[in-house]
Formats: sequence, structure tokens, C-alpha cells
Amino acid sequence: MKPERAVERYLKERKPEVSESTHYNHACTLNAFLEFCEEEGLDNICEVDGFHIHDFKIFRREVGGINEVTLYKNLCTLRVFLKWCRSMELVDSSVVENMILPDLEDDARDTMLDAERADQILNYLEKFEYATLRHTLFALLWDTGFRIGTARAIDVEDYHPEEQYVEIRHRPEQDTPLKNGTRAEREVNLHPWVCDILDDYLQIHRNDVTDEYGREPLFSSSRGRTVRSNLRMHINRVTRPCHTTGECPHGRDQSECEAAQDYDHASKCPTSVSPHPIRRGAITHWLNEGHSKELLSDRMNVSAKTLEKHYDARSESEKRELRRREFGME
Repeated sequence: MKPERAVERYLKERKPEVSESTHYNHACTLNAFLEFCEEEGLDNICEVDGFHIHDFKIFRREVGGINEVTLYKNLCTLRVFLKWCRSMELVDSSVVENMILPDLEDDARDTMLDAERADQILNYLEKFEYATLRHTLFALLWDTGFRIGTARAIDVEDYHPEEQYVEIRHRPEQDTPLKNGTRAEREVNLHPWVCDILDDYLQIHRNDVTDEYGREPLFSSSRGRTVRSNLRMHINRVTRPCHTTGECPHGRDQSECEAAQDYDHASKCPTSVSPHPIRRGAITHWLNEGHSKELLSDRMNVSAKTLEKHYDARSESEKRELRRREFGME
């Protein structure tokens, strides 16, 4: 079976079983795999072996320019796909069983935007890109820890400036599903400084358009609701250090750096981040401020157990200092 046909059948079978965002992510990863297959001349999925998987890792690092965390997720998706291929008797069992994934126990915690960098980016945006879509998106993500799909789903009418909160609603039939479905629906308070940015964005910079369902998306383009990839690109661009400081911590010549010169390749900067590290950094910042995990669990739509395992990136020293403050031992 040709790789394209195998991927097509796999995605069709999984579509009703997984969330829209998961299906989208699987499709993106497997499209990269198909690109690799074409380049390698691999036209039969039954011929996939360990060497192909090894070469795919190199392909994603060197051609895709992705970081190790993204590579790990790509390989997890590829493994799920190959397990499906095995169940269809298309690939040998050893191909799946012998797959080696990188150990990301440390990387998972390190991949986050810390409070110092967030303040640096916010100060830059306040001065040079005030109330633009990029400024508004970054401020909202940092204040709320929203997933990018959640931010995309917000309509203008979901924002309540007088009460200073935003409603989050699951509307899959209108192209704005939430990862956890109706369980993710909630009302989230906003800090006044975020509301100031939102108010000015709505008045000055938002494209006054409706989407195909007649809704007014908060984050809009000239064509309607902004797509996820465009929102991710804004975050990749603004989190490059050279964008906000003019300096490169990696010693690169910016005039020759693809990530610095080409907005479409901003993610190739080793220090730029996607939206999820902002979520992790925001949650860690709220924890460092002394807020309880139970309250943050509701605000961020994440279970306390998952928050503890995947989002609490505080060091033991930071936890100790927080306990010192809370117990009045200063």
C-alpha cells in the first residue's frame, strides 16, 4: 500500500475517535512523514524499517527545524500510526516495538516561557506593537494560560469588559471545538491590564468581520476567524530574542539567520516557543505567586494531577521560598 493511502485510511478511521485538534496534529505530522517518504522514494508502507524511522528523525530536525519536544511528539504520532499499520498487517511488529523515543523528562519541564522573558516581551509589545493582534494574543495567553484553540474560539461577545472576564464555550459544529469539550466551558477573570489591551485592540486593530457562521471572532483576519497556524506563527515570531532585544543569544549573524530574516521560519530559532510553553510558564508563574492548584485547575482547565505532573515547573528552591512566605517565616 502506498504511504499516502495508508495515512488517508488511518486519518479517516481516527477522525470520529479523537478531538479535532488531535486529528489536526496527527494530520500535520503524517503529512511531514509523507514528504519524507517522497524524498526517500519510499512508495510502499510495507517497506518501512528502523532505518527509515532514524532518517525521519534527522529529516525533521534538519529540514523541519523542530525542537526536541516537537520531535518527540512527532515520533509518538508516527508510532501510533505504525501500530495501526501493524494491526492492518502492513508493517512488521518489530518496527513498532523497536522504536526509540528521546527521554524528555527534563526537556518537558525546561520548555516553558519564564516570567522574566514574558515581561520582556510584554514591555516590547507595549512600546512598539501596542494593542495589535500579536500583543493582545500574547497578553491573553500569558494571563490565562489558555490553549491556542481556546483563544481562537473566543468571540467578541464572549468578552465582558465591564465585569472583566471572558466566557469559554465549546462549539464544534461551528469550527471552534475545545480540547476537553463541554468540560472546558467556563468563565475566566482577566487582570485589568489585559482588559485595557483588549479594549484598545477591539477599537483600533481588530478586523471588523464575521466568520462563515455569522459570529464575530475576537482574533480575526480579513477573511474571518484566524486559523491556528497563523496564531502559532505570531507566537513563534514574538518569542525570538532578536525580535524583542535585537540580540541573538546563540551568536548567530542575524543577516544570515533564516529564523531572523524569514517570518515563516521563526520557529527555527532555538529560543522561540510555541503557545504551549507559554501555558506552562503562566501556570508556573501563578503557582509561584502562591495560588492554589485547585483554583488554577479550574482556571486553566487541567486536572490537579496533570498540573502537578506536566505544568508545575518550579524548582525545589522556589517551592521552599513560597512556603517560607506563606508561613510568615521571612
